[in-house]
Amino acid sequence: MTSRRFSRRTVLSGAAALSTASILPRASLGAADWRPTETVRVIVPAAAGGSTDVMGRLLAAHLQPIWGQSVVVENRSGAGGTIGTAEVARSKGDGHTILIGNPGPNAIAYSIFRNLTYRADQLQPVSNMIRIPNIVSAHPTTGIKSIPELIAYLKQNPDKLTYGSSGTGQSPHLTGAWFLQLTGLKMTHVPFRGAGPALQAALAGDIQILFDNLYPSLPQVQDGKLNGLCVTTPERSASALSLPAMRETAPELAKFDVSSWFGVLLPKPTPAPVLDELNRQIKAMLERDDVKKSIAGMGAKGDYGTPQQFSDFIAAETTKFAAIIEKEGLQMEVK
Repeated sequence: MTSRRFSRRTVLSGAAALSTASILPRASLGAADWRPTETVRVIVPAAAGGSTDVMGRLLAAHLQPIWGQSVVVENRSGAGGTIGTAEVARSKGDGHTILIGNPGPNAIAYSIFRNLTYRADQLQPVSNMIRIPNIVSAHPTTGIKSIPELIAYLKQNPDKLTYGSSGTGQSPHLTGAWFLQLTGLKMTHVPFRGAGPALQAALAGDIQILFDNLYPSLPQVQDGKLNGLCVTTPERSASALSLPAMRETAPELAKFDVSSWFGVLLPKPTPAPVLDELNRQIKAMLERDDVKKSIAGMGAKGDYGTPQQFSDFIAAETTKFAAIIEKEGLQMEVK
């Protein structure tokens, strides 16, 4: 197995190092039509330390020396990321407020929350930055070591296994729900308050199957504490090449594609020069060797695109999750 040990502290340290960017030459304005005239706020709708936060800090550290203005990261966590997202949706589209988006508040929320306080058309996609697979694993006592073995077991033992996730309506939960919908099988979902408690329950054998983000589960698979079954992106992860992609494992899963993605959005409407400049800087950031190293350490893959490409991607993600949510009959309130 090709593996890479991951340390969230290492990635955060890298972001901090980038912020000391006086060592970097300031790019000339060239043909650029826009630069910020005041402090730029990067809104992270999640707590510090997670992937959304890491990408926000990497972006801020890149932009500050280029733009010659303070770029500050503000964590606005809560309600599945919808609190921070709503704040940006209400902001002026002048380039001084930037949102780091992810599937929860920017694709799943539109279908799952009855009382969402913002709409998709209030936000302008700029570009995605990275994609990270989800991972499916099993407790060793089950004897299950692959998705075909899981399918075979469930056919013989319906409703016998439980699967855990970081919470109802989160990407890992919907990954499990979609797997069961496509295969026509059943498992009992056990939601937890976050990825950490779900992982601990899986390690203890309190649940048999775990749907999780790639980290922190992958190190447990590498240590033999969990059996890795697959990753959920169309391609295998460079961090774990021996794990097949879900779509490789069974004909009914041939279209399976779920990832955690982290991109950039602005309030709408935003003038074209602002949109073009920020998109250009995201591309430049993702091409830097130090940033490539940081995102590889997260098990992630760079995923730059044009505003139209990112807009189309989010629309497709929203449609995909809406179908899963409708079939599951999930409806929640923003709290």
